[in-house]
Amino acid sequence: MAVLDLQEQEQLDAFKAWWKENGNRLLGMLLVVLVVVGGWRGWQYYQHQQSLEAATLYAGFMQQLASNDAKRVNDAATAVLDKYASSGYASRAALLAASVNEQAKDAALAKKQLQWVIDHTKEPGLKDVASLRLAAVLLDEKNLPEAMKLLEAKHAASFDGLYADLRGDVLSAQGKVEEAKTAYKLAYEKIDDKSQYRNLIQMKMDALGVAK
Repeated sequence: MAVLDLQEQEQLDAFKAWWKENGNRLLGMLLVVLVVVGGWRGWQYYQHQQSLEAATLYAGFMQQLASNDAKRVNDAATAVLDKYASSGYASRAALLAASVNEQAKDAALAKKQLQWVIDHTKEPGLKDVASLRLAAVLLDEKNLPEAMKLLEAKHAASFDGLYADLRGDVLSAQGKVEEAKTAYKLAYEKIDDKSQYRNLIQMKMDALGVAK
């Protein structure tokens, strides 16, 4: 691990404390928005491809999602997964239910649902999101090798920035400061310069003394 001077270490420690409290939730919110938008597009497509019951079950799930009641959300998600596992509805229901379970501190169930998406979805984008979310949960649990394994897997180029950013978090947690700097710099370059998320990456770079 590279030796940091006192000021850099203080900045790093302060940022780590802030990110521990806020970072994963912010990333989760970003990804949920992505999935909800994708879910609406999927809704329009699958209405023409799947049965009315599948559409009805997913509509019921979305209503329960709004309640933020973990049990009701999970029951509704299970109904979709059990009957229409091969549909786009099922992967979206599992991914969104996992976010609710993360907030409810039920990491075990969230991991199970995220892994289900990775194993079953036919949509690469949803698999990439699920892998990213599962890596974040594993990072919170300090299961750093497994988190890194997910982050080093092949994914769509559009996710390069998000994957690099989370790799930076894992590397930082491993004490690999120089490698973390490289990962954050790549993330900064890959994220759209109009995205507010870029500001979060900049904060991490500043904490480590990374020049743009």
